[in-house]
Amino acid sequence: MASLNKIMVIGNVGKDPEMRFTPSGRPVTNFSLATNQSYTTSEGERKEQTEWFTIVAWGKLAEKCNDYIQKGRQVYAEGRFQSRQWEGQDGKTHYKSEIVADRVLFLGKREESAQEQSQEKETIEEIQPEDIPF
Repeated sequence: MASLNKIMVIGNVGKDPEMRFTPSGRPVTNFSLATNQSYTTSEGERKEQTEWFTIVAWGKLAEKCNDYIQKGRQVYAEGRFQSRQWEGQDGKTHYKSEIVADRVLFLGKREESAQEQSQEKETIEEIQPEDIPF
């Protein structure tokens, strides 16, 4: 029997990503993502609920997330849901649920560096009137 473990979320990054490397040198980046849901109670009161997700990206995706994501940025993350448990140094069992991303799209606007702005200007200047299709 086939099974499926797929989760997709769109939300705002809660804090700047943290990148580290495994002992073998493979990059891994973590960041938190908040999603919001608004609803009205039976008494007519408007409420908002926030869910927080931990997103984990590996390899080249980890590097891109570290380079382009910053606190407040809206992103789309897609991957598989994973739960882990381990015993801490205090002897207690700890649990963690996270999304292991295989795709992250950077939505919304971010602050552009001066280099990116100058590259964009160069691209705009290269367009000639005969290139416009109308």
